[in-house]
Amino acid sequence: MALKKYKPTTPGQRFKIISAFDEITTSKPEKSLLATKKSTGGRNHTGKMTVRNIGGGHKQKYRIIDFKRDKDGIPAVVKTIEYDPNRTARIALVCYADGEKRYIIAPQGLKVGQTIMSGKEATPNVGNTMFLSDVPFGTIVHNIELRPGQGAKMARSAGAYAQLMSRDGKYAILRMPSGETRLILQACKATIGTVSNGDHNLEKSGKAGRSRWLGRRPRVRGVVMNPVDHPMGGGEGRASGGIPRSRKGMPAKGYKTRALKNASNRYIIERRKK
Repeated sequence: MALKKYKPTTPGQRFKIISAFDEITTSKPEKSLLATKKSTGGRNHTGKMTVRNIGGGHKQKYRIIDFKRDKDGIPAVVKTIEYDPNRTARIALVCYADGEKRYIIAPQGLKVGQTIMSGKEATPNVGNTMFLSDVPFGTIVHNIELRPGQGAKMARSAGAYAQLMSRDGKYAILRMPSGETRLILQACKATIGTVSNGDHNLEKSGKAGRSRWLGRRPRVRGVVMNPVDHPMGGGEGRASGGIPRSRKGMPAKGYKTRALKNASNRYIIERRKK
């Protein structure tokens, strides 16, 4: 996992720092695991814009990822490590002993030719998926289910991981990527290791055009709008002061929006630090 810095031959190259893509082994995805992905431009089924600052960008195909890892007891061999335009992490194509191919989120350190497994027979090695009841204390995990059999929902983006702290009855206690400590049922599955592409947060696009390739349109700051468009708009000259808030009037910068009687409160042992 390495980054590549460019010589300032053009203004766009000057600050560009992107992945060297040296861990990627193929540029052609597995056709049977592709799905079409329609570009919405932020519009819903009636054509009304419901999300701003989205549109354009390079055409993409969706890669069908196996988040459930439900082929228990069947070994799989890693065939390729690939780029996925739909997520920050890398993905790996694995071929099971029965001939089925699937994509998984590639953990850091996964190599082509390596054998992985899921279920009760799996050992705590990188890429293996185990029940939280079988994972040793202190193990770093990712791709964690929130409900048994639901499929992984947490710690899926580049460089993310959680740590198994202890167990309490039918629950396992995990420290999440946010720093929150919470209870998760031991019947849930998690994959051993850290998600790949950990240097993703150090990347710099270098120019506005690269955001456009990703389908992100320019975002207008509220402070330069008129009062009719934004609570922070208007005023003579460059207005300063006021509470930073969203277009709908919701205060930003630390305003608590979580419901006081949220049902998941009982599973959270310690909230994340600021």
